[in-house]
Amino acid sequence: MQVFCVNTDRQQRNSAPGRLHKRWALLISCVLVPLSGGLHAEDPMTLTLTSDAFTAGGDIPSQYTCQGDDSSPPLQWSGVPDQARSLVLIVDDPDAPDPAAPRMTWVHWVLYNLPATAGGLPAGVSSAALPAGSEQGVNDWKRSGYGGPCPPVGRHRYFHKLYALDTRLEGLNKPTKAAVEAAMQGHVIAQTELVGHYQKGR
Repeated sequence: MQVFCVNTDRQQRNSAPGRLHKRWALLISCVLVPLSGGLHAEDPMTLTLTSDAFTAGGDIPSQYTCQGDDSSPPLQWSGVPDQARSLVLIVDDPDAPDPAAPRMTWVHWVLYNLPATAGGLPAGVSSAALPAGSEQGVNDWKRSGYGGPCPPVGRHRYFHKLYALDTRLEGLNKPTKAAVEAAMQGHVIAQTELVGHYQKGR
C-alpha cells in the first residue's frame, strides 16, 4: 500500500485559526491506495512459507538433493488472501554454476494452479498426489516435477517462492518458469519465499 496526501493547508489557513485544526485538515486528506499488480504483492507480509525439513537460511538435508532421494522437501504455508484463486510455487538457484561467479538461475521446480485452499505439500510429493487441479511446468533439466539441489561447486542458495494469484493460469502447456512468470503479471496479490542452502558433501 502507498499513502497519498493532498496538502489542504492553504485551503484551511483562513477558515481554521488554530494550528491543530490545520494539522487535522492535512491528515484527513491522506488516503491509502493499493499498489498495482505485477510480481510484487499488495501485502507481502501476509503469506508465510516454512518447511519442517529446514529453517530459513539453513541447510537443506541431503535426502532432498541429488545426493539423496532427490525428493521434494515438505512445505507448509499460511496467510493466503481470501481473494486468491490459485498459487504458484517456483524453486530456483541463482548461484549457478558457481556462487563465486554466478552466470544463470537454475530452475528446479515449477508448480502452478495450486488451489488457494491448499496449505502445503508433503515431502516427496508425486505428480499424482498433488492437490487437485495443480499443474507442473518444466525445470531446467527439461522435465516436469522436482529436481533437487545438485551444485557442482560451492554452497548455493535455493529460493522457494510462493505466489498467491487472483486468477488461475489457463492455456499453458508444460510452461517454463519464464512463461509462468509472464502469465501471472498483474495477478499477484501476495508473495513470500523460503531460502535454504546446500553444498555437496565429499
